Order: sequence, then structure tokens, then C-alpha cells
Amino acid sequence: MTRSPQTDHNDDMIPSADRQDGLRIGELSRQTGTSTRSLRYYEQRGLITAHRDHNGYRRYDHDVIHVVKNLRRLLGAGLSIDDIHQFGTCVRALDLDATPCASALEVYEQRLRTLDTKIDTLNHLRANLAEHTKDLRQRLRAK
Repeated sequence: MTRSPQTDHNDDMIPSADRQDGLRIGELSRQTGTSTRSLRYYEQRGLITAHRDHNGYRRYDHDVIHVVKNLRRLLGAGLSIDDIHQFGTCVRALDLDATPCASALEVYEQRLRTLDTKIDTLNHLRANLAEHTKDLRQRLRAK
């Protein structure tokens, strides 16, 4: 079936987010509050996928919106892209809290262990620096 010029013109009047062909990167950026640079990075790392228009523009399926929101939430919780890769398909869940995921638990526990180690190291460094500060303060007062 061929399309008439009138139909093609009307398609230009429909916001592309409402079309069947998905969201452009700028639209996805606006809807998720994520920079286009970050979206390209997520795509490069294999966390989201896009298809290309005839003109080369990226188009994302509408379900990518919740994936990007999940990514932002997980990154905001201190997880890395490598951590999130371990979630597998769990990151695609509509509601991360309502969809228990064993691989997520493993990642969370490992990240907590890593943070605990870093906190212990920082506490040790702080204690050393506090001791040196106290010692220096006392020597300066003794002058």
C-alpha cells in the first residue's frame, strides 16, 4: 500500500513519541531526565538498545524509559555499570522493588562489602591523620 502525500504530511504533525517507531534520543532524554551522552554510553555498554531510522537517527522502544529510570536509580545508589550488568534482565523490570532478583541481591551484598572495606580504610586513615594533627598541635603550642 502506498502512502499519499497528505498522509506523509500528517505524520509530521504527530509527535514522534506517539508513532510506532519509538523515541528519538532527545525525547528519551527529556522523559527520563538523562543526558543524551549518558544514553549513548548506556547503549555503548549494552544496557539499552536502539534501532536506526532511514536517516540514521536512533529510535528507542518505549519500554526503554523504565529501563533508563532503573539504571539511574541503581547508579544513584552507588552501583557501577559493571555491577548493573550482573543484574541481567532484572534491570528491565517495570518495578525493581516488586520484582525480586537473586542476582541483584548478590550485587548489593558485594557492593556493601566493598563499601565497608573502603569505610574501614578511610576510618583508619582518619585516625592516623587525627593523631598526627594532635601531635603537631601540641608541638606548636609548646614553642
